Amino acid sequence: MLKNRGVIFIYKTVMLLLMEQAIIYISLILSGLCLGSFAGATVWRLRARQLQQDKKSGDKVDGAESKRLSKLTKYNLLNDRSQCLDCSYKLKWYDLMPLVSWLLLLGRCRSCKKPIGIMEPLIELGVATFFVLSYMFWPFGLSGGLEIARFVIWLVAGVSLAVLFAYDKKWFLLPNTANFALIGLGAISAILVIIGAGDKMGTIYNILGSVLVLSGIYYILYFISKGKWIGFGDIKLGLGLALLIADWQLSFVALFAANLIGCLIVLPFMIAGKLKRDSHVPFGPLLIVGSFVAVVAGSYLINAYFYGLL
Repeated sequence: MLKNRGVIFIYKTVMLLLMEQAIIYISLILSGLCLGSFAGATVWRLRARQLQQDKKSGDKVDGAESKRLSKLTKYNLLNDRSQCLDCSYKLKWYDLMPLVSWLLLLGRCRSCKKPIGIMEPLIELGVATFFVLSYMFWPFGLSGGLEIARFVIWLVAGVSLAVLFAYDKKWFLLPNTANFALIGLGAISAILVIIGAGDKMGTIYNILGSVLVLSGIYYILYFISKGKWIGFGDIKLGLGLALLIADWQLSFVALFAANLIGCLIVLPFMIAGKLKRDSHVPFGPLLIVGSFVAVVAGSYLINAYFYGLL
């Protein structure tokens, strides 16, 4: 009888833990899809305002693109509603279900039937995947309030990273609004790391080293090349990521991973003649992916290297 009770107790405990994890993963997926939808909408609004500013400054802009996106600048935050960029159809609530609405409409506007584009659902899937993988492989613990707060900040920063990734990939530019948001979140995260550290001065030096690696090296490249090799936006991105990572060794892993991934992507295109040595390749997405690899797997990679496993 006691043995049966013990088995039942273990079974119930395991089932409760599985249900708890299932709820967490479902919550991460749904919140990731919703915030990914927000990130996708933000990309277009940032682009519309960027074109508006460029036009006022006298810079050359694409007239067709500026006209198409100008409608997004006519509303403030309180009355701004998502709409079709072609026919200005105001999206209803059932058009705004992340990923589901896009699939049901076969990637087309409900009103004019013109293609919506693939970028939006990819951003939604990307943020949801970022949330899930971050939880699965989070290396810094989730047992205390400071650790949970750092993880939440990391997830929120992932939304800014999605905006920066998509914007740089499409227009070769890292908008200040998203970059400054990332730097602010990184600063808060770094402060939490310092508060929770036993050796506070050592932690501060570690964070400063992280900044020197990811942001300082880019500044040197920017200064030497006078902005030809790298943009100043990459320096700001490096600063935000360095503060989030808060570890100089992991920042080295991020830098190495970004360049390795870049080589693996760029070299085949260069060999095929589709890219030239002076072709413009956005480095922001590579640095974002490299930093994600550093956070979720950097400690393992460092240990594997020193123990001869790599």
